[in-house]
Amino acid sequence: MIKRCADIGVAAVALLVAAPLLLLLALAVRVNLGSPVLFRQRRPGLVGRPFTMVKFRTMRDANGRDGRPL
Repeated sequence: MIKRCADIGVAAVALLVAAPLLLLLALAVRVNLGSPVLFRQRRPGLVGRPFTMVKFRTMRDANGRDGRPL
């Protein structure tokens, strides 16, 4: 129980410290790649139970001259 509370407390402090950097990163993704800023994907997790992975988008939606995706 004590370790769980300590883990949550440390994670909360780390999130508060990292929040300005995460906001700048989100703004940079929005300016350079557009919307959506976050990429979501369903993946199998522990014992095959699916979970949603969320991360900042890093790839462009590039199209060729004929308009088809590359």
